[in-house]
Amino acid sequence: MGLELYLDLLSQPCRAVYIFAKKNGIPFELRIVDLIKGQHLSDAFAQVNPLKKVPALKDGDFTLTESVAILLYLTRKYKVPDYWYPQDLQARARVDEYLAWQHTTLRRSCLRALWHKVMFPVFLGEPVSPQTLAATLAELDVNLQLLEDKFLQNKAFLTGPHISLADLVAITELMHPVGAGCQVFESRPKLATWRQRVEAAVGEDLFREAHEVILKAKDFPPADPTIKQRLMPWVLAMIRCLKAIMRMMHTETLCPLITAFHFHFE
Repeated sequence: MGLELYLDLLSQPCRAVYIFAKKNGIPFELRIVDLIKGQHLSDAFAQVNPLKKVPALKDGDFTLTESVAILLYLTRKYKVPDYWYPQDLQARARVDEYLAWQHTTLRRSCLRALWHKVMFPVFLGEPVSPQTLAATLAELDVNLQLLEDKFLQNKAFLTGPHISLADLVAITELMHPVGAGCQVFESRPKLATWRQRVEAAVGEDLFREAHEVILKAKDFPPADPTIKQRLMPWVLAMIRCLKAIMRMMHTETLCPLITAFHFHFE
């Protein structure tokens, strides 16, 4: 059996893995794990990833989870252009720096924006207070400014003159709030130009294909009651955790549940 990738393109890390493999001509079998239907919670998928998260990779008898680990594995196993994860020590360190930063900052705020604007109120029928939504969008705005000031600065891409894994991970994250209807790029011309460069670098058709699902997120119909019942224990845990996080804003303390839940979108 060759390379298998277990993905759902609703998930931002799955989109990064999918685009990277497709762009670099890496042959793989796509195994869809439908998050909306709760397939990631199934016993069958737990045999692949006991953490019940996507993405996941199987390469023969070898199984790997966590999107960054998967991306790095693919860069090392397959002959891909050096700019994705440069051999130069300091250039590679810049990519590593972004990948380390984004987990608890941009990823968290992009994920929360999607859930507070769409997934809770529209898909699951769970109301979100205006105060909570406003705080979520304010946090997103702070992290967008950090993305510009700390990482993009005046460069063509986040870590230098060429696209890298950092750009791929960042753009797939940002399309989450875009899919929820947030105006991420409209008032940020520098980020908007960067987005255009990233789309051109990966290919506009591939970019569009990978983001087709998330760009329709705000039009999702309400969840089927049986699916909602299956997902609600996890959702309630997430709600409790997000409330705790709101009380701990401005600290680096994270509720363990948000890591466990990271909504199985990894």
